Amino acid sequence: MLKSLHKRHSELANSKRQLDILSNGIFKNGDLPTFKEKISETNQFPLKAKKLEILQINVGYMCNQVCEHCHVDAGPDRKEIMSRETMQQILDVIKQTSAHTLDLTGGAPEMNPNFKWFVEEANKVGVKDFIVRSNLTIITANKKYHDLPEFFKKHQIHIVSSMPHWTKGKTDKQRGDGVFDASITALKMLNAVGYGMPNSNLKLDLVYNPTGAFLPGNQSSLEKDFKKALNADFNIQFHNLFALTNLPISRFLDYLIASDNYEDYMYALVEAYNPKAVSNVMCTNTLSVSWDGYLYDCDFNQMLNLPVNSKAKHISEYNENLLEGRDILISQHCYGCTAGAGSSCQGSLA
Repeated sequence: MLKSLHKRHSELANSKRQLDILSNGIFKNGDLPTFKEKISETNQFPLKAKKLEILQINVGYMCNQVCEHCHVDAGPDRKEIMSRETMQQILDVIKQTSAHTLDLTGGAPEMNPNFKWFVEEANKVGVKDFIVRSNLTIITANKKYHDLPEFFKKHQIHIVSSMPHWTKGKTDKQRGDGVFDASITALKMLNAVGYGMPNSNLKLDLVYNPTGAFLPGNQSSLEKDFKKALNADFNIQFHNLFALTNLPISRFLDYLIASDNYEDYMYALVEAYNPKAVSNVMCTNTLSVSWDGYLYDCDFNQMLNLPVNSKAKHISEYNENLLEGRDILISQHCYGCTAGAGSSCQGSLA
């Protein structure tokens, strides 16, 4: 118990440290405008929650990988796992919510011991779009996961998977040695059961994150390059590529500071700010639920310990009338979602 309390205290302290860095960073070329100041220029402050469309559920921080860009700070040593009791509370909410999409994330969500039970029970409710964010390598990590492609197919799960690059070097640099080969094997297994194939209703989408301190390129162009390379080299098919900007929090923030890239990266985000992306940021139609059932505007706010600005702060207190129209909590990391074409868990915004 004491160990658990100490870990929680340490995580809260780290969240505060990150917020202090983001809010009080001193830059040689002058202070950056706050995100609040930026969106106020176009009368978009306060940012308001719209009608809820997506429930994004983080079922635990445990993962078989330790990716250097991971904003969740996930890894094999993380013990935070959503309980079946919390899952049942979510199932009760799904029956009454207006949300049409259930989005399971982690860590590696498949490592939660109640993952399959939760998918089966949630599927009975009849969610329109059921997403699982799989890191791919979990499928080949252990024989107990080898049946995942068939399990996903049975329940018509929409698979969204991280793939930093179509080459081994850049992928393994970001996600660890051997990840590229394991990912290719997993993609072939998914293709074999129909995922990602032309005209297939078994959706397989990939997610691209830059491997360094720079912003992603054009999503459409990247998708064409990925499809051409993966098909030519491995005969692999997929449907869409989502290009995501790495947000300056958690491991990526530590990387930026250690590599002396933090200031330049923040300037790059601000210079690429696009007011057209603001109206479509994912926090306006998405609610993030943490492994212990607390509610956040997005997965990134979850990592910064910024719970929703509402009386309903836990899934057990869920009240859509209280949550809709709430003010969304913002900080400097929000520039990451509004740079260039914008960035969200569903890809570009503008």
